[in-house]
Amino acid sequence: MPVQRNTPTPRPNSSPLDVPMRPLPDGYRPSKVTQGSPTDRPLRSRTGAAWVGVCVGVLVLIALVVFMMQNTTPVEVTFLGMSGSAPLSLVLLIAGIGVGLIALVIGSLRIGQLRRRIRTDRQAATASTV
Repeated sequence: MPVQRNTPTPRPNSSPLDVPMRPLPDGYRPSKVTQGSPTDRPLRSRTGAAWVGVCVGVLVLIALVVFMMQNTTPVEVTFLGMSGSAPLSLVLLIAGIGVGLIALVIGSLRIGQLRRRIRTDRQAATASTV
């Protein structure tokens, strides 16, 4: 007489990887690595944000090149008593770089200020606990 095994009948829409779950012990908490499925991961990442930033930068660069090609007529420029003639696109590009440098300096000063404040707050917190 043939030996019969207790094999469950396959359910519809089931895969061969479906394994019956055994009960978990009391107090068991899964780690963050095992929680959720791969589709539960966040849709945004640093790499994705960097890629979007590079794409936006390339589009801005293309628009800047088109602008510079269309605005090559010379204009009269006067600054701090100096005057001269230069292509309009070059004058606007230099002005934009100047504004960017000013914003960079102000932002760097603010970041330094905040870092000093955090460092003094941490030192004060460790001094008060010791």
